[in-house]
Amino acid sequence: MGKRKTKQRDAIRAAFMAAERPLTSAEAHVLVQAEIPSLGIATIYRAIKDLLEEGWLVSMSIAGTTRYELADLGHHHHFHCNQCDKTFDIEGCVEDLASLVPKAFKILKHELTFIGMCQSCNGEMTS
Repeated sequence: MGKRKTKQRDAIRAAFMAAERPLTSAEAHVLVQAEIPSLGIATIYRAIKDLLEEGWLVSMSIAGTTRYELADLGHHHHFHCNQCDKTFDIEGCVEDLASLVPKAFKILKHELTFIGMCQSCNGEMTS
């Protein structure tokens, strides 16, 4: 790991694990400040940089914003809420994507983000 284990770094890791969705640096900061109110955003930036280098987090750009999530989640997709600007993980995958690309094209990988309103913003409850 190379970096010193600290209470702050442990809290940052815990925030990403508890969130169960991709987080922006600002969202991670808010979550960690609930446990360590004095923690500054610069500490979040440094920790995220280190966690990316370690391969514990991966980054992605969704809706023009860089977000971070655990690197070991495996293949999945995302739902982005236009209302609250949160991004959520979606399990599963679309079948037969190869049929959507032009002939003689080869898919190497794909990323899929649904855009709409999450359950909270939509105001609908599921049973």
